[in-house]
Amino acid sequence: MGMVQISGQIVFLFQDVIRCLFRYRIRLGLLIRQIDFIGAKSVPVVIITGGFIGAVFAAQTEFQFKDLGLSSGVGPVVAIAMCRELGPVLCALMIAGRVGSAMAAELATMKITEQIDALRALAVYPTEYLIVPRFLGMIISMPILVGLAILCGIMSGYYVAVHILDVPGVYYWNNTVKYTHAKDIWIGLVKGFFFGLIIIMVGCNKGLHAAQGAEGVGLATTEAVVDSFIIVLIANFFFTFLLNSLLPS
Repeated sequence: MGMVQISGQIVFLFQDVIRCLFRYRIRLGLLIRQIDFIGAKSVPVVIITGGFIGAVFAAQTEFQFKDLGLSSGVGPVVAIAMCRELGPVLCALMIAGRVGSAMAAELATMKITEQIDALRALAVYPTEYLIVPRFLGMIISMPILVGLAILCGIMSGYYVAVHILDVPGVYYWNNTVKYTHAKDIWIGLVKGFFFGLIIIMVGCNKGLHAAQGAEGVGLATTEAVVDSFIIVLIANFFFTFLLNSLLPS
């Protein structure tokens, strides 16, 4: 029953956000502020995550491929893995931990201190003022962050494989370009868009429905992160098959 109730809350919140997009004006100041918080301030985390995951994956792949005489295949394996899976999934998990938790805590605090009720008293619709800028900021920023994670992963993988493990750079790069297609990149970016949607909806919903007191804020924050992680990982399984069949090669 709990999962059904939470799912219903998220669906109604999403419906309310879409309605507000067409009914109210977009507050550009708040939107830019959210893009800065979600996107610009997440760049260092995304660069570190993508860079080191790409480097480690390239090293582990080379260790295994070297015995098989397939060192020239490390490049496309790393690039495709970063584009399709590692880039979008790990970026989403990091953003859920950094942004989803912060939004849940902020909204939960506003609820228990009756700031949301104060907005209603001032004839300001809370969804339009609090949720819509966060929603737009997330869906704008998330594909860009995923693209950055993918790029950093591929570049760090190239550096480790070529300059540390002595993989022939020409074969590495040529095979990467040859076997990595636009579809692989699009799958990662589309996944990033939907993962951002999941993170923002779960985080905001947990904040808006937090229980009273400091314990309620902590619980909402924890549940926002854990639920986002679980839903992203489950959704990734279905998106893998769905996008592979829908997007053109």
